[in-house]
Amino acid sequence: MSAGGCTMSQEQRYPIPAGPARAEIMVINSRFIAAAAPTPDLATAKAFIAATRAAMPDARHHCFAYLIGYGSSVTAGMSDDGEPSGTAGRPMLAVLRGADLGDVTVVVTRYFGGTLLGTGGLVRAYSDAVKAVLEVLPRGERIALHTLMVQASYADYAAARRVIEAHAGTLTDEEFGAEVCLTVSLPLAHVAACCAELAEVSAGRVVVIDGE
Repeated sequence: MSAGGCTMSQEQRYPIPAGPARAEIMVINSRFIAAAAPTPDLATAKAFIAATRAAMPDARHHCFAYLIGYGSSVTAGMSDDGEPSGTAGRPMLAVLRGADLGDVTVVVTRYFGGTLLGTGGLVRAYSDAVKAVLEVLPRGERIALHTLMVQASYADYAAARRVIEAHAGTLTDEEFGAEVCLTVSLPLAHVAACCAELAEVSAGRVVVIDGE
């Protein structure tokens, strides 16, 4: 891919949890303990669910919902973990989808209090538990990064570095051979402008290869 041809369409930035949070509600003697955490990938989400389950092994249910990614490129998952079908995971996921967050997992652990809540009661309880933890969940922002391979002559090397740094790029590797090969991590929002400027300052001599 030449320097002038870099165009990206993925989500550039989106809201995520800035850290973990925990909240608890009581519903007719049953304890619902909601734990939420940032989970940028499925492996992290599964590890968080497993750790939450291991921390409270005597609880009857550990229901969960997660969203990995954001917007049009999201992976969703949920589990009722023994509760009647559709009474826990689905309403939990619905609350998460309405929270405008990505890369998030919530586990709601239930200690049964001896009284059956019924289908409607369970849906409300699990929904309310997720709402409670989202109210105290700190929020941050994920800036999507993209990797580019930049090939420049020694004559263009200094100018190429200045352009990359001006667009908040980070050099993750440099190889010096017949020419200089740079591996660059760049905010996705800056990719197109950086590519265009590299082409301009080098009169088209710098070559940019899409690294992802």
